[in-house]
Amino acid sequence: MKFVVKRGGKKLELNNKEETLVAVKKNGGDLIYASKELRDDKDVVMEAVKENGYALQFASERLKADKYVVMVAIKNRRYALKYASERLKNDKDFILEAVSERGSALKFASEEIQNDKDVVLEAIKNNCYALQFASERLLNDKDVILQALKEDGLALEFVSDEMKNDKEVVLEAVKQYGYALYYASEELRGDKEVVLTAIKKYGSALQFASERLQNDKEVVLEAVKNKGYALYYASEELRGDKEVVLEAVKEDSSALRFASEELKNDKEVVLEAVKQYGYALYYASESLKNDKDFMLEAVKENGSALEFASDELKTEIIKNIKTKTDKKIEKEKGTSLRL
Repeated sequence: MKFVVKRGGKKLELNNKEETLVAVKKNGGDLIYASKELRDDKDVVMEAVKENGYALQFASERLKADKYVVMVAIKNRRYALKYASERLKNDKDFILEAVSERGSALKFASEEIQNDKDVVLEAIKNNCYALQFASERLLNDKDVILQALKEDGLALEFVSDEMKNDKEVVLEAVKQYGYALYYASEELRGDKEVVLTAIKKYGSALQFASERLQNDKEVVLEAVKNKGYALYYASEELRGDKEVVLEAVKEDSSALRFASEELKNDKEVVLEAVKQYGYALYYASESLKNDKDFMLEAVKENGSALEFASDELKTEIIKNIKTKTDKKIEKEKGTSLRL
C-alpha cells in the first residue's frame, strides 16, 4: 500500500524513509501518512516530534514508550504526554523530568503520580498553574499550595474550598496579586486585613470585598490611592465623601464620573480632576461648566478644559485670555524699552 502526501507540488510516498523524513521535518503531523514500519522507525518519529510534539500520537506503541522520544515531544508541546504509554505516565523519575521541563505535563500523568507530592512540587516550580492537575489530597496540602501561590496568587483558583477559607493561604495569594481576592471565601472577602492587603496590590480588588468593607472609609481610601477607578466599587455613601473622591481623582481624573452629583458640582474636587486631565471636566455638573469664574480657573489649570465651556463662555474666556496676554506683552515691551 502506498502512503502519499503532497508537499510543494510534489507527491511524496511515505513508505520510503528518505521521502518520509523530508515530509515530517516540514510537518510533523504528516507522520499519520507514514507506513506502519516507518511509524516505528525512531529516526522518522524523532524528526516528527521535534517539529510537532503532538505527532507522537501517530507513532508506534513501542516508540510511545521510548523515554527519549516522548521527552523530545513534551519539550515541543506541553501536553504531548497525553500520547505516551501508560507505563511512562506512571514512571515517577520520567514524570519528574517531564514536569521540570513542562509543568503542565502533570495533566496527563497517572492519578498515582498526580498524588505524589515530590512530582507536584516540581511541576509547580516550573508552572504554578500545574497545581490544578494535582490530586484532591494535594489541593488540601498547605505546603504545596503555598509554594504555588508564591509564584502567582491566581493559583488560588485551583485549591479546595477549605483552603480558600484559610487566612494564611489567602493572604499569601493576595500578597502576590490582589485580584486573587476573587477566589477567596466569602468569609475572607469580609476580613479587613485580607482585603487591605489585596487592594494595596490592586485597588480594583475592592470589587470583591464585602459590602461592609466597600463602605469602610479606611479600606476605600487605600483602594482609590492605588487605583482611582476603584471608586466605582465603593458604597454610595463613600462616593459622596469628599476626602475619598479627592484621592480618587488625584490618581485617576476620570474617577470623577463615579462621584456623587454633589461632588461633581464641587469646585475643589473638579479642579483637582482637571489638573490631572482637562477632559475630566466632561463629568462635572452643567452648573460648573456654565460658571464663568470657575471655567476661567479650570482653563488656567488645563487649557483642554475649554472644550467643555458653553459657546458663549468660550468666546468670553478666549477674549479674557487674549486681553491678559496683550497686557503682558505690552508690559514686557515697556520693560525692554526702559532697558
